[in-house]
Amino acid sequence: MPNVIQQINAKYRKPAVVDVRSGDTVKVHQKIREGSKERVQIFQGLVIRTDMKGGHMSRITVRRIASGVGVEKSFLLNSPLVMQVEVTKRSKVRRNYLSYMRDRTGKAARMTGLDFDKRAVNSIHDEAAEVEEAKLKEQVAAEATAKAEVAEAEQAELDAKAEAVQASHDEAKA
Repeated sequence: MPNVIQQINAKYRKPAVVDVRSGDTVKVHQKIREGSKERVQIFQGLVIRTDMKGGHMSRITVRRIASGVGVEKSFLLNSPLVMQVEVTKRSKVRRNYLSYMRDRTGKAARMTGLDFDKRAVNSIHDEAAEVEEAKLKEQVAAEATAKAEVAEAEQAELDAKAEAVQASHDEAKA
């Protein structure tokens, strides 16, 4: 009989997570909430660290250069805010923590690539995440149609006012 901690950990784990290693270049799709709106933001960079790989607290640290400044973000792989992790490149490394990459830029930051099957690595089907992403897309589409309807109504109102002004000008001339 598993203890209470293991039951809670199993409850919050995702059914399937992509096998991410240090040295991988990944795209992390993260759900961002701004006020009442939600959107998916993609953060692409090099995985410089993986922590607690098998557990529900497994975490990766991703580094990228943005506007000449190094930016690092840590992502909990089992978090509901992380929609998808996609491995785009796999490199040959012999360490788990690539802290030396912080000092390197340009050609010095290149790593030897490895051949791997992208489809096999990235083919993780988390139905709950797919449903959530589809729901977000529907919500964005509904907001866009609502904005279009409001803009169309405003345009019709402006056209009616323009016709009324034109008619009053025609009456004043006659």
